[in-house]
Amino acid sequence: MSRRHLFPSPDGLVNKAIRGLITYNPLLSFDEANRVVFDTAYNKSNVSIVSGGGSGHEPAWSGYVGENLLAASVAGDIFASPSTKQILSAIDRVPSEKGTILVITNYTGDCLHFGLANEKAIAKGHKCRMIICGDDVSVGRKGSLVGRRGLAGQIGVLKIMGGAAGAGGSLDQVYDLGVAFSQQIVSIAATLEHCHVPGRAEHATLGSDEIEIGTGPHNEPGYRKLSPAPSARELAKQILTYCLDETDPERGYVKFKAGDEAMLLISNYGGISHLEMAAFLDELLEQLVSHWKLEPVRIACGFLETSLNAPAFSVSIVNVTAAAQNCSYSADEIKSFFDAKTNTSWESMTGAQSIRRSRAEQLVSPPQEPRKVIEEAKDLRIDPELLDKMLRAACNQLIAAEPDLTKWDTVMGDGDCGETLKTGANCLIAALDQQLAAQGSVIAVLQELEEIVEGKMGGTLGGILGIFFVSLRTALQENLAIAQSEGLPKLWATAVQNALDNLTQYTPAKVGDRTVMDTLIPFAEGLRSGVFADGVEAAIKGAELTKTLKPRLGRATYVGADSSKGLPPDPGAWGAMVAIKGLQSGYN
Repeated sequence: MSRRHLFPSPDGLVNKAIRGLITYNPLLSFDEANRVVFDTAYNKSNVSIVSGGGSGHEPAWSGYVGENLLAASVAGDIFASPSTKQILSAIDRVPSEKGTILVITNYTGDCLHFGLANEKAIAKGHKCRMIICGDDVSVGRKGSLVGRRGLAGQIGVLKIMGGAAGAGGSLDQVYDLGVAFSQQIVSIAATLEHCHVPGRAEHATLGSDEIEIGTGPHNEPGYRKLSPAPSARELAKQILTYCLDETDPERGYVKFKAGDEAMLLISNYGGISHLEMAAFLDELLEQLVSHWKLEPVRIACGFLETSLNAPAFSVSIVNVTAAAQNCSYSADEIKSFFDAKTNTSWESMTGAQSIRRSRAEQLVSPPQEPRKVIEEAKDLRIDPELLDKMLRAACNQLIAAEPDLTKWDTVMGDGDCGETLKTGANCLIAALDQQLAAQGSVIAVLQELEEIVEGKMGGTLGGILGIFFVSLRTALQENLAIAQSEGLPKLWATAVQNALDNLTQYTPAKVGDRTVMDTLIPFAEGLRSGVFADGVEAAIKGAELTKTLKPRLGRATYVGADSSKGLPPDPGAWGAMVAIKGLQSGYN
């Protein structure tokens, strides 16, 4: 949990945030005194949907004001309900000929203030109703007198109701749909750490090997702590069991029959990367199909309802078929309300899903590549056992060096160099285990290295090595006659130099720039003597020299390194040197 903030005090923060947030839609207006955001283009002949709650959950709820969603939203302080006066102001801003529905999550403050506002609005002449959404399964039937806590399943309720209202539904139709849909949601949250509220000194924390399941979006403690922290796969399994195990007497709130259609909503609480959240979504989808025979017909994943900067998330599953059986709309109509386009933050998390393709159709195999045949006249062969030993030695030494390479690259770059080289080394060992070197073909090895680099090794270093290996293979094949006339060492010296000459067309790096070229260029120069050991010695000296060099190319140039204070070696140069030394040790 980060305790640092751009705005260390909450004073004025909520209003400033909303002023910034509403810029996504110039049709929105902001009543700053009441913290009400409303759509100036809303249709008075449609049912008005109004929602809101404490701040800190953005884009909920001001980010959902717009076409086919909310007519207005109202915001309280951070994690605190808005007042009755604020809510009444929101209702008054978007009067409807058909009526207004307040849709809130099940928290005491929200229930009281929105409930009072609902009664006062009715007394003023508004046709006003209220729906309280509680979808958290961690609060079992015996766990609370106030019912289930509200999580991000409510955002799905808002979207379905907004779509129905936009389609011209009556007050009764939209209200009944909201109730039916909200009652068919099961949700649970999991937390890696609690959020940090600007201006507060004390916060709950979790241990480094704990995950809390069943947490709320306001730093509330969870149903239980899991320690040691489970794997993503195991966590997904537990989450889905809590939501879908119909035999659980405490939590079997929603039942699914064969053929029932489901929607899935994943809400990132604000502190988990898109990369990990997408991977977890994939894990959930795999388990839903394999363990529960459910393939969601609609999916929303992203910052639905956040909790400031919490590295946490919630999972919500909705039985659309069951919801349709308890209202006047069909399952297909409910899906169309999900798909109805808005001009709000909703669009960034749902994309376009009205045209369905199964995951099996989406996940395709790469095109079959033709088998590469090496002409005997264009092949360079050496003793197969020696080739295997040299390559394995180089790979093993690279793998052993990975921790240092990663550490140095973390200091001076983006931290990926060690893992990149280790990945390549492991892939090459796997190929050797499949008899890559059995024929002693150097060209076959270089072709495999090209495949590994192009398919498995990204980043700048992967690009440099890819060009180097393909250039080296081409140079060897074009100069094979040298091996007959002047010997194998001369062929290697010529091929390595030609490969480097070709590489210079794509990178300006040279000796002294603190890159992998500080190893490769001296290595090529050393090979000119015809003695492999001379090339190795030159490579070692070049890599060692990078400890004294200031970076002039690549990401390391951005960190303001001071070479007078002593630097680690360049990880790319050092990795290349380790591999070259490994080849020598295998040769000897």
